[in-house]
Amino acid sequence: MSVRPDLYQHYVQACQNLGQPENPFIARVLQEADKNDKSRWTKGITLKIAGNNHLVPVQRVTDDDLQVLASVLRNTVFATGLDLRYNVLTDAGAKNVATFLQENSTLRYLNLMFNEIGTSGAELIARALHRNKTLAYMRMTGNKIGNKGGMFFASMLKVNSTLEKLDLGDCDIGTQCLIAIATALTQNKSVKAINLNRPLLYSQEEETTVHVALMLKNNSSLVELHLCKHEMKNFGVERLCEALYENSSLRYLDLSCNKITHDGVKFLGELLKRNKTLAILDLNANQIEDDGAIYLSEALALYNKTLQALSVVRNNISGKGLLALSDAMKTNVELSYIYIWGNKFDETTCMAFSELIQSGRLKPTCTDVGPYEADGHIHLAELSHGLKKHYYWTPSCGEVMNKDANASLAIAGVSEY
Repeated sequence: MSVRPDLYQHYVQACQNLGQPENPFIARVLQEADKNDKSRWTKGITLKIAGNNHLVPVQRVTDDDLQVLASVLRNTVFATGLDLRYNVLTDAGAKNVATFLQENSTLRYLNLMFNEIGTSGAELIARALHRNKTLAYMRMTGNKIGNKGGMFFASMLKVNSTLEKLDLGDCDIGTQCLIAIATALTQNKSVKAINLNRPLLYSQEEETTVHVALMLKNNSSLVELHLCKHEMKNFGVERLCEALYENSSLRYLDLSCNKITHDGVKFLGELLKRNKTLAILDLNANQIEDDGAIYLSEALALYNKTLQALSVVRNNISGKGLLALSDAMKTNVELSYIYIWGNKFDETTCMAFSELIQSGRLKPTCTDVGPYEADGHIHLAELSHGLKKHYYWTPSCGEVMNKDANASLAIAGVSEY
């Protein structure tokens, strides 16, 4: 029997039944949910109980708090999302999460990022997803589940056919886990987005990138792939590009914070001349320099008509390379978002991007620089826009209103829950 949307009363009763004190933050969220326009309940709501909310007093959710909350939501068909990021949940809380996932049949979004869940908790949650048939988006970001914990998720991907988005970034997974996940995704047809950022790798051989490349040759469902901080060099980029010639599904490729130089970008330039799918390319914090920027510019100016967003933030590019990118935008009307902060701006660069913005070719919300004049000269100031502005946080006061300022949301809908 479905629980009616009077969640707070059910929560009070559950606290009494289990002998637990009320968490005032949870109580507040449930009371606000009860006050919402009931027409929203038919579409489902996301309960945002994030421990990093700075607008209201927060008592972070503990394992005991979660036990009570899970008992309230177990039969509630109206709650389709649960945001528990930045709380203090441990492996004991993961046991309640696992039980909830096995019993609940409506939850589609679960965010557990930056709690204190370890290997045994990861095993419980992953095993629960063997049987769960409704969860579409799972974030484990920042929980130190380690390589062994990641292996349980790799095994889950061989069985689960419902999960569409999985975030294992900053989870301390290792080489064995990355290879196992790549192998599982060779057969998995449901996952559309996966985040494998910042693994712990102790080899310079780039065997993990080789396995990811092999997966991309065979996978036709993956749309979004994050490989930030993989110690990737030019050899790895070449393997990925070879695979992407045969891939027609990937739209968002994140290679930020690696060790890619202009020689590696040469392969990306050649790929962009022929690729008809890629819409977002993130090269933030590499070392592509002027030559790399020119390789990209040539492909974008003359051949590519599908890339919509490019980030070359902090790549040691000077005026020559930045000017080439601005010229490419004059002929390529598809490239709408470009992020260049952290490079070496000269006056010519400042003038070029100022003209792009003032002419309307480049929207102020679609780049991370804004022109201003001082002492008769044009300069560029940094703007708080980017590809992943809301990766670690979202505004506490409501939904993100201007998606243009965060290109990954504006372009790749798979990022949304």
